[in-house]
Amino acid sequence: MRLAIGPLLFALISGTSEAADLVAANLADLTLEQLGNIEVTTVSRAPERLQDAPASVYVITADAIRRSGATTLPEALRLAPNLQVARIDSNRYAISARGFNSNTANKLQVLIDGRIVYTPLFSGVFWDVQDVMLEDVDRIEVISGPASTLWGANAVNGVINVITRSSAETTGNLVSVGAGNLERGFAARHGGDFGENGHYRVYAKTQYFDHSERSDGSAVSDAWQRQQAGFRADRAEGSNSVTVQGDAYTVSIDQDAPGRQRADGANLLSRWVRSLEDGAELMVQAYWDHTSRSVPGLFGEQLDTGSVNVQHTIPHDGGHKTVWGGGYRWADDRVDNRSPLFAFLPADRRMHWANMFAQHERALTPELRLTVGGRVGNNSFSGLEFMPNVRLAWKVAPDHLLWTAWSRSVRAPSRIDREFFFPANPPFLLAGGRDFESEIARTTEVGYRGQFGEAVSLSATLFHSTYERLRSLDLLPSGIFVLGNHIDGRVYGVEAWGSYRITPQWRLAAGILAMHDRFEGDAVARTPPGDDPPVQWSLTSGWQLAGDRSLDIAVRRVGALPTPPVPAYTAVDVRYGWQLSPSLALTLTVANLLDRRHEEFAASSAGVVSVRRSAFLSVRVAF
Repeated sequence: MRLAIGPLLFALISGTSEAADLVAANLADLTLEQLGNIEVTTVSRAPERLQDAPASVYVITADAIRRSGATTLPEALRLAPNLQVARIDSNRYAISARGFNSNTANKLQVLIDGRIVYTPLFSGVFWDVQDVMLEDVDRIEVISGPASTLWGANAVNGVINVITRSSAETTGNLVSVGAGNLERGFAARHGGDFGENGHYRVYAKTQYFDHSERSDGSAVSDAWQRQQAGFRADRAEGSNSVTVQGDAYTVSIDQDAPGRQRADGANLLSRWVRSLEDGAELMVQAYWDHTSRSVPGLFGEQLDTGSVNVQHTIPHDGGHKTVWGGGYRWADDRVDNRSPLFAFLPADRRMHWANMFAQHERALTPELRLTVGGRVGNNSFSGLEFMPNVRLAWKVAPDHLLWTAWSRSVRAPSRIDREFFFPANPPFLLAGGRDFESEIARTTEVGYRGQFGEAVSLSATLFHSTYERLRSLDLLPSGIFVLGNHIDGRVYGVEAWGSYRITPQWRLAAGILAMHDRFEGDAVARTPPGDDPPVQWSLTSGWQLAGDRSLDIAVRRVGALPTPPVPAYTAVDVRYGWQLSPSLALTLTVANLLDRRHEEFAASSAGVVSVRRSAFLSVRVAF
């Protein structure tokens, strides 16, 4: 008997700037040296050159997002070759790194400007309510591989860190309007100054997405719309800088009777950074997040989350560096059990997470760096957890880095693991595991990152992870199924990407992810959540044409999914951009150019839903 537990459970839950901004540096204008010098912060929680980061990290730049034609955050994440991104239907995605992909993927930590956006219902992300104004994104840092030492439980297979630009970089006005056969959208932003050293921006956007279809062309009732507005203010004076930002949104999704799904929310974040003597830095961040979700006839949820984090970065003589800190997060989760099919019991739950971490980087020689770190975390379900990490980086040449790492990561229990019951009233056929423990991963990595002259860059990583106590479906002698921890397994593979600058105006980029997994458990609990292709690859061509015009072509090949079977597919996306003036730009994007439709993931109550060919024309004006 083979059961995909995540899709089973979630199927029950879900039921179904200024003008110069538009003349930003073109892809062809960015040299390999500039790309390698991009600063990343996710690897060590402190700024460092991408070329020197000892991890499998890919940076999606603001220019790459613009040239892709992406209109949503999940579509922008397709640019990262070390992520697995599959569209389930009109509003849902399965996104993971290094396997275990599902609509309840739970081994990826996702942050937006330092705010964790996961839900304690299943330790994953509701992607339909995660949005930013893409024109304001500075970069998206994507780590594939464990990062629990710095980013906590659930950063088992990776971290997605969405970083928006300071409001000082987005002064002026911008309006973006777009329409196509499957979606329409409008966004506006205004930025300005206050006082001598303060800057702000406010924005609002709305998007409408058409319904999806089955392979036979019949419509699925899942059309949806989203509205969002927000602000950001930054002020720097002397050695202090302060950021305050927030967003509010509402989402409405069609479904079959008895009514439309709705989701609403708001968040507020404040961050204070003080520069200390000798290059040290102190950061204090706090945020509050409220979400509300209603699925008529099934369930409702009200979730309030608060968090406070402190981080101290200390540079030492001789190229050493220490980063340490801690944090506390709490959540009040209130579920309205509306269906006789399932229930969360108890319906209301208050949860706590506390942590302390430290990581020290030491230069053993001018070319050799050792990084050792650890985190102690405590959560309401499994108590204390230890997450250590060791990394060794060898600069074999100025532009060539070899690195290796070993990590122990933890996926802490969620409410679905402990408190999910089917049906809603006894006698139960399926029950959450009262003794469900944290899932454990031990990962070894060996990687390389290098540049060859002014034309070629390459990054490659070999990885091997062993997993213990993965979620299983156990059959008790009483005949009741219970969620337990009786699956062990391993995942190993290679991920690589690189770019080749053929001419100053033409650049090619390619990426590949190949992996194999093997799991062991009893007859009932043989298959853990996840449906992953053995191989996926992508090839992108960015060409700067004459007259401020650009042409981008992206090809991606995704292998077949085994359970339930989804055929392999090849998608070709084309974008044509025309900068008519310093303040006016037109973009035409055609997705799935060569296929009328294809399937990507089988996790919808409507069956396998097709992703259709689409065209989208957008106009951006800055003034």
